[in-house]
Amino acid sequence: MAENANATVKASKKPVAPKAPKAPKAASGPKEKKPKGLKISYERRKMVYGYGFLAIWIIGTIYFFIKPLIVSFIYSLNETSITLGAMQLKFIGIQNYIDTFTKDTDYVDALLAVLKDTLWKTPLIIIFSIFIAVILNQKFRGRTFARAVFFLPVIIATGPVMSIINGDMDSSGYAGGADQFSTMFETDMAGALLRFLGVYNISDSVTEVISLITSDIFNLVWNSGIQIIIFLAALQNIPFSAKEAAQIEGATGWEFFWKITLPYISPMIIANLIYTIVDSFIDPANGVMALVLQQASDWNHGYSAAMAWAYFLIVILALGIVLPIVNKFVYYEV
Repeated sequence: MAENANATVKASKKPVAPKAPKAPKAASGPKEKKPKGLKISYERRKMVYGYGFLAIWIIGTIYFFIKPLIVSFIYSLNETSITLGAMQLKFIGIQNYIDTFTKDTDYVDALLAVLKDTLWKTPLIIIFSIFIAVILNQKFRGRTFARAVFFLPVIIATGPVMSIINGDMDSSGYAGGADQFSTMFETDMAGALLRFLGVYNISDSVTEVISLITSDIFNLVWNSGIQIIIFLAALQNIPFSAKEAAQIEGATGWEFFWKITLPYISPMIIANLIYTIVDSFIDPANGVMALVLQQASDWNHGYSAAMAWAYFLIVILALGIVLPIVNKFVYYEV
């Protein structure tokens, strides 16, 4: 019995297989911290920043441009009168517009004069700007200074400066000496040259056109600064491959201008054309703007607003006629 018990104990004490070691836990990285605050995407955040920067411009446009535009249109349909602390309006419909074209002969005459001046000045400014831009795009000593000279009128051609140059020093705060000072800007070198060559008095119509162009050449140069800069930027964007291909084909400078340069800068001709036409129409020196400002200074705000709105519609009509015609000759690179 004892032997059987010892055998049973020995059988129960069988060797136990060692347990396999547990695999080490994978090292986990630092836990990602969730961003605090609003959870918005990066694209939406950029959009919010963009609208934030535009907000000031949008508010300024609404308050300083759109609101006065609406108010002036309301004035144009009313007869206005100034009372103590308020503007009295009496609705009369389009009567102010009818009076502008039927009773006020000065307005019609001034409008025809502005249209005539714009008709011949605009092509002249565009052609002159292209010519100067092509010259300034060449490599020569003093090119930067020359560019600054042609752009300088844009910076200094303010109202008082132009008044002094034109001899109108009474309006600029200085009386006396206007004629002597402004003579340096009134040289008629073109007329003297034509008289010297004997071609000045061939025909009255030719003489009138030449006198009209040469007498205002100074203002034409001063009104071409922006256009020259725009054309200069367009010339510098002409790809070198186009220039290289033209040289390989043996194109002359004249052919290069008409076949390469002019098509590439033609979109900028549209931009400069719009700028030049609008700049000519809103020039405070023209007759229509003078009449509009005069009526406003005489407290005839309704009549002045009707003049301005009629003038605005005529400008839009002129652009609507000119741009589709010119746009047919514009080359757009695809």
